[in-house]
Amino acid sequence: MTIRSFKPVTEKKSRKPKKEVDEKTPLLPTHNEEHCGEFNGASYSGAVFNLSTTIVGAGIMALPATMKVLGLIPGITMIILMALVAESSIEYLIRFSRAAKSVSYGGVMGNAFGKYGKMLLQMCVLINNIGMLVVYMIIIGDVLSGTTEDGIHHAGVLEGWFGIRWWNGRFFVLLVTTLAVFTPLASLKHIDSLRHTSAISMGLALVFLVVTVGITFYKLLTGTISMPRMFPEVPNLASVFNLFTVVPVLVTAYICHYNVHSIENELKDRKQIRAVVRSSLSLCASVYVMTSLFGFLLFGDSTLDDVLANFSADLGIPFGSVLNDIIRVSYAAHLMLVFPIVFFPLRLNLDGLLFPSARSLTSDNSRFAFLTIGLIGVIFLGANFIPSIWDAFQFTGATAAVCLGFIFPAAITLRDKYGIATRKDKIVCIFMIILAVFTNMVAIYSDAYALIKKNSSARE
Repeated sequence: MTIRSFKPVTEKKSRKPKKEVDEKTPLLPTHNEEHCGEFNGASYSGAVFNLSTTIVGAGIMALPATMKVLGLIPGITMIILMALVAESSIEYLIRFSRAAKSVSYGGVMGNAFGKYGKMLLQMCVLINNIGMLVVYMIIIGDVLSGTTEDGIHHAGVLEGWFGIRWWNGRFFVLLVTTLAVFTPLASLKHIDSLRHTSAISMGLALVFLVVTVGITFYKLLTGTISMPRMFPEVPNLASVFNLFTVVPVLVTAYICHYNVHSIENELKDRKQIRAVVRSSLSLCASVYVMTSLFGFLLFGDSTLDDVLANFSADLGIPFGSVLNDIIRVSYAAHLMLVFPIVFFPLRLNLDGLLFPSARSLTSDNSRFAFLTIGLIGVIFLGANFIPSIWDAFQFTGATAAVCLGFIFPAAITLRDKYGIATRKDKIVCIFMIILAVFTNMVAIYSDAYALIKKNSSARE
């Protein structure tokens, strides 16, 4: 991460002098500082794809289940409302970054709360992103190689195609994916270099949506889909509490704040970042609404917490097994291409935490390689060998994500070091902090309750 401002260096001499490194030097240069003539700045479309891919990860599969709990009208309203709240929090982040002349999230946090504020931000990015990437890798392994739960084995796509073989086992599949996909893409030094894979990733998410819409319309025409619930059913107090358990899914659906500055720094015209944010949030909100609507229409009250699991059963339509495989493979490929876009800020923040006064990360190949290999190794080991890591990251991920998306931007605005926050801004920020704290409490309670219940059932 970086602190404060920077001034692009224009060098007319053929021999470049060594650049002095201080606390204001960015760890990653902007396109104006890049002496190599091959990179002239990121395009608007590339920035939109990269930010959209940051947003649309694994959480999309949990959205149809929120419709089952809330009903279509409140559920879709919440998806749109949270997009607006996310836009406001990013707007505050950008505005105070401009005022502080900071080119990173850590920089503006450091400007508002000192070095400990910056370190807290970096730690939250590490917790959130490592947790996300481990979960992504677990899901990829489950989809391709299968998983065993409560003594029941659920076959993966490769097992269904070729049977059980040594080369389609979980460890080998994840090893090949790590070496052939994750490592090469994570070795790119510019986030804009991922614009093409990000575009493909969004395309794969749309494949899931298109297939779901097609199956839903087929079932509507054949009369095998009943009218969905418009509003929640609240017959007792327990059902009222159940409504709040979906809040963490909705609140964390648009977390992308840790990548905003990296994308902005590489834009040809940095003034476009606000338009990039609006376009990305609009695109993702549209995908979320359509996925939630048609996923819930298709499965109704049978919608599982992870709607992808619904596609492992017989759909009761022609070519149902083929469509199931298309959805599962496209989703696994989507997560593979989300991996490097989430990995980019992870490496950057770890570098800022370990080497706060070092020169630009892109100019130090040894440090860049060390951090890349080390982080990928930790994530790979976590996904393969650490038991119950999913439960741990349900706690840490929920808390770190809302800090990054709402608490920190709101705190920076309320701190208002430059006196540029309006009364309306402060009211919105207070609302965001209350929402974030409430989300944390619900997420921690529900995860703890589920974990205790799971352990109690295992002992019986």
